[in-house]
Amino acid sequence: QVQLLQSGGGSVQAGESLTLSCAASKLTPFMSWFRQAPGKEREGVAAISQSSGNRYYADSVKDRFTISQDNAKNTLDLQMNSLKPEDTAMYYCAATEHYISSPLAENKYDYWGQGAQVTVSS
Repeated sequence: QVQLLQSGGGSVQAGESLTLSCAASKLTPFMSWFRQAPGKEREGVAAISQSSGNRYYADSVKDRFTISQDNAKNTLDLQMNSLKPEDTAMYYCAATEHYISSPLAENKYDYWGQGAQVTVSS
């Protein structure tokens, strides 16, 4: 079992930055951030491989979002810069104890945080 506790989120203006954090009971081979906007399916935003350090991003957030993890603190962060109104969604951290081939696929993850709302106004 892996427990994930999120913090962060909030309301900002377009162009501003926000950081989401996820405290994990332990780090797992793959950890990620997903988001779900009203009326839309949950989508993978960013993922990180603990063993290789490789990072994976959705095209919509590439060059604006950065995923990182702190092995000493067992935390996963998502730094979001140049936020846009279309980034408005509920954001979730996720973890899997398996080595997966599709790091941004929702069905690959077994553990989820409670979610945090991010609202970006124009």
